[in-house]
Amino acid sequence: MAKVEHPLHALNAYLPEGAFEPVAELINHYKVHLTVTRERKSVLGDYRHAAMGANHKITVNGNLNKYEFLITLLHELSHLLCFEQYRNRVEAHGKEWKNIYGQLLAQFIQLQIFPDDIRKSLQKTLLNPAATVNGETALLLVLRKYNPVQKEGVITLAHLADGALFKEIKGRIFRKIKLRRKRIECIELATGNIYLFSALTEVEKV
Repeated sequence: MAKVEHPLHALNAYLPEGAFEPVAELINHYKVHLTVTRERKSVLGDYRHAAMGANHKITVNGNLNKYEFLITLLHELSHLLCFEQYRNRVEAHGKEWKNIYGQLLAQFIQLQIFPDDIRKSLQKTLLNPAATVNGETALLLVLRKYNPVQKEGVITLAHLADGALFKEIKGRIFRKIKLRRKRIECIELATGNIYLFSALTEVEKV
């Protein structure tokens, strides 16, 4: 079974202290059907607008740490608020959605829910929110520091020094070369082929 339905009070276990009441108010007001799912590699959350009498539907991955869960939920709630105001007349991640998401994030920042490093990263996000939470590389690098379980011997590629060797999940050995825009250029030692990796890729240092 890939999904687990949660009564609203159980949502408190997924949120940082001080976030439950304002989140619950939004969910109750807009009659959101919220589902906490198992880990999905491609998305952290998803939104489906109300149609034919059904409620708005939001899903969020349940394996996220509390701060990442909250930010992902706010991202999806912003889609709901954008739909309520503009229906399908605007782009999914256009300026209207960015304005709404920025305003919602600002409200929760003012509640002093987030640690200083997350708050500072979120303030940069307010200037130009990404289309997906996964697109916020700098923010995610900060958020992942708060994962309750840190994998032993595993390091995020962004935190590995240029020139260092690493092993990726399939066992191949690479040398990190340099950052190219949002991805990191690496060379596979066995073939000499160049690959581009996400800065969030988890690797083992060799």
